[in-house]
Amino acid sequence: MPLVNVLVNGRAYTVACDEGEEDHVRDLGQFLDQRVRELSGSVGQVGDARLLLMAGLVISDELSEALAKLQERDNELQSLKSARAQTADALESSQEHAAQAIEEAASKLEAIAARLEHA
Repeated sequence: MPLVNVLVNGRAYTVACDEGEEDHVRDLGQFLDQRVRELSGSVGQVGDARLLLMAGLVISDELSEALAKLQERDNELQSLKSARAQTADALESSQEHAAQAIEEAASKLEAIAARLEHA
């Protein structure tokens, strides 16, 4: 199992990961480091554990908001799909009515033509 060194708030941490995930883990570590540094800049040095907890809470809050927005988009997508299906059904029904009206008109014209032919 590969080991990756991650630097967070000036401290190195060694993290195990699956084969091929090394770059991804490094990117995640850089993201966490950036958030910890931002928090450290606003609240000062309050200890690694507290900074990591605060960063975790901030990231969790952002993730929660992102998941809620994703759910909203999924709901909107389902509504749009439903509306599209209803519109397609209405269009099909309109086409059927139009075809029926054209057939009726053609039958009437044929009947009129037949009467005129015999007159």
